[in-house]
Amino acid sequence: MTSTAAFLGHGSPMNAIEHNRYTESWASFGTSQPKPKTVVCISAHWYVGSIAVTAMQNPRTIYDFGGFPQELFEYNYPVVGSPEVAQRVASVLPNHSVVMDESQWGIDHGAWSVLCHVFPDADVPVVQLSINANLPAHDHVEIGRSLAPLLAEDIMVVGSGNIVHNLGVIDWGAVGKGAVWAEEFDAEARRILTGENPSDIISLLDHPHARKAVPTAEHFLPIAYIAGIAEASGKSLDVLVGGCELGSLSMTSYVLS
Repeated sequence: MTSTAAFLGHGSPMNAIEHNRYTESWASFGTSQPKPKTVVCISAHWYVGSIAVTAMQNPRTIYDFGGFPQELFEYNYPVVGSPEVAQRVASVLPNHSVVMDESQWGIDHGAWSVLCHVFPDADVPVVQLSINANLPAHDHVEIGRSLAPLLAEDIMVVGSGNIVHNLGVIDWGAVGKGAVWAEEFDAEARRILTGENPSDIISLLDHPHARKAVPTAEHFLPIAYIAGIAEASGKSLDVLVGGCELGSLSMTSYVLS
């Protein structure tokens, strides 16, 4: 069975315990797909100086945030891991040194806050793949291309981040909308990702609004992996749900067409 790939704009960790049009779209995505053997998730929140995969059988739920209600810290997404799939991920990246993380990381909120809606029964194993902060943008696309064969092995690949992510200029009154620059950046991303060359998404890092939209790279880079998968698969991406929030967050999500 062949699986698919998606980029989910995860936004606030509170989305894990709230219901809105974004979480509903993630849930619909989950019910529209046959359950895969495993999910490989590239989360903005595992941004380190190496390429690593979680290779433990029982990954812990990581609460890598602060200042939220106790209910969120008590939420548990009890998925199992898959050391076998972790090894398979490493095998499709022969040009990179891949660390098998058997104890240090787990499932961070970039992963579980979206996957808890996609697979609410926590019945699909999850392996996380880190983002190597030392690599140039085009290398992340190339890694995505290398991950594409996993789809044919019933392994779903999910990128979790935000194409526009600038917490420093959040406008708490801008519910359901973005600043003009954020909307323009998000629209240009949509044009590229739904076109013939989705990997051109990394050209947005030179866009006039890039310094505001992508002040740091970690939330943007997960889309590079999904764009690489799309291009290697000869497919484009479709919008799963679109929109900006609080002035400076894009919640737009994409799925392989």
